[in-house]
Amino acid sequence: MSSATDAPKPHGPAQFEQVLPQGGAAVQFDDERRGLLRAAHQVLHDVPTIVPLLVLAVAIALFSFIVGARFFAPFNLSLILQQVTIIAIVGSAQTLVILTAGVDLSVGAMMVLSSVVMGRFAVTDGVPIWIAFPIGMLVGSACGLLNGFLVTKIKLPPFIVTLGTWSIFGALNLLYSHNETIRQQEVADAAPFLQFLGTAMKFYGARLTYGSVLMVLIAAVLWYVLQRTAYGRHVYATGNDPDAARLAGVKVDRTLISVYTLAGFICAVASWAVIGRIGAISSLSGGTANLDSITAVVIGGTSLFGGRGSIIGTLIGALIVGVFRNGLALAGADALWQELTVGVLIILAVTIDQWIRKVGA
Repeated sequence: MSSATDAPKPHGPAQFEQVLPQGGAAVQFDDERRGLLRAAHQVLHDVPTIVPLLVLAVAIALFSFIVGARFFAPFNLSLILQQVTIIAIVGSAQTLVILTAGVDLSVGAMMVLSSVVMGRFAVTDGVPIWIAFPIGMLVGSACGLLNGFLVTKIKLPPFIVTLGTWSIFGALNLLYSHNETIRQQEVADAAPFLQFLGTAMKFYGARLTYGSVLMVLIAAVLWYVLQRTAYGRHVYATGNDPDAARLAGVKVDRTLISVYTLAGFICAVASWAVIGRIGAISSLSGGTANLDSITAVVIGGTSLFGGRGSIIGTLIGALIVGVFRNGLALAGADALWQELTVGVLIILAVTIDQWIRKVGA
């Protein structure tokens, strides 16, 4: 009589049915680990400001340990806010464009051109400020409209378009201003309104300028528009997938044109803040605004591939840059170390963004 061990082994599907239950525990463990990773990715994807907030908290703790009480002095904290005001305002304009999977390399040139136009109209040509100021705003908006038109109607890549208009706006700026600087006293005599955002008010021992208040107001308004309105959803949808957004009924070209125009207007507002910050009107002011704005946006957690990010993240990113530069300066570090640190932060921010996108895929 044959024993049970001599029974024929099952073949085909029956054999696999017997083997699968034996590996159930390993598969379950792997699923748990993968589930935790996916959960972490989902949190970072849904709340992109988490990482910038952590970096900002670590930076504050680090420099408070290295520098001591000097870092938290009211004057120093207000100085950080003043230093990041321009970056944050221009970065808000840059955020809108990057959310649509584009980039605007001309934000700095638009800002300077707007300041020169409104300044020369009001101070040199004697045009009333209530006319000169809106003209400056219109100049910035028109520059942004031109960028949007070239991107949507001519179908050129945003990088190439804004690289070209950066040179065009810069050349127009030098031609119109004759590379001359309008001095602070001249502005104060002819158009003191242009210096208004540089006015400071006392706030618990700190000097808080109206430019910094405007920075927060712009961030709050844009946050509401992007998070609570249909227009904001259209901006995110355009950045995620323009073809899918078009099929869903979003007027993609109109959205892009409005985004670039609004970015130009915000840059014109930033030009008003620049005049308030330095007091004078110079064709050379804001030379690093292009790269600084992209730095704040990227460090703030906005994806360079579009469709993910926030204005609040950009504000935090600008603060991170300001805190690192200020902290290293107080610690006596060379200016080169400040730029090196910012470069490392940019690479880390893009690396984290790539990881989130890969896990999501």
